Amino acid sequence: MTSNNGIDDKLTLGSYTFSSRLIAGTGKFTTPEIMRDALAASGTEMVTVAIRRVDLQDRGKTSILGVLQEGGYTILPNTAACFTAEDAVLTARLAREALDTSLVKLEVIGDKETLFPDTEGLLEAARTLIADGFTVLPYTNDDPILARKLQDLGCAAVMPLAAPIGSGLGIRNPYNILHILRTVRIPVIVDAGVGTASDAAIAMELGCHGVLMNTGIAGAKDPVRMAGAMRRAVLAGRDAFLAGRIPRKLYATASSPLEGVVGT
Repeated sequence: MTSNNGIDDKLTLGSYTFSSRLIAGTGKFTTPEIMRDALAASGTEMVTVAIRRVDLQDRGKTSILGVLQEGGYTILPNTAACFTAEDAVLTARLAREALDTSLVKLEVIGDKETLFPDTEGLLEAARTLIADGFTVLPYTNDDPILARKLQDLGCAAVMPLAAPIGSGLGIRNPYNILHILRTVRIPVIVDAGVGTASDAAIAMELGCHGVLMNTGIAGAKDPVRMAGAMRRAVLAGRDAFLAGRIPRKLYATASSPLEGVVGT
């Protein structure tokens, strides 16, 4: 991606580099055709797949993997529905064997209702997978201390939730996201909770390096149109961050100051 001011602006995750800062999911689309068209409209280059919810042997044109391979996307396997570190590690290794990739979006879920991460299990699984040569992108809560621990283990990025998965609530605690951005030196990718384009723009304006979304696109009345809106929002939010916003003030400042005007 080249931003509007001409800066060559890439997202680097381990040894992988992307022009798009939007990562999309594959769940909840009503048809393979809508998924295909929405992914194309989003401009994404990397798409995440829940390994426990797809048939890894099915590469037909209407299968998830078939659509992704035809579109030339980088596949990001995820360990959704894993509730222990052991299950997450096993699922990641299965994905590497089946898809020939070292990438993994690491999820270790601690609660079936909230789908919040199990932080102890997440650290354990991340430590094992990094030692095993994986490029680990962990789904985590918005805790700066945990983010730093994941960085220190060797994770390629941290992926804090903005709000519970699929909730569409947007960024509930922007200040924690800012703390994470100031705590770690690796990319910060907002994962979960994005409901509409303004949520994506806010995440990028805060300084996040990318946004991962699924339900916000797939659950929209018009997923393809929403995907296009999300694409533009990520671009606009990133450019706004790079441009540098004006300071917030509690009082007015004239847009056209009178100082120096003849006759004043």
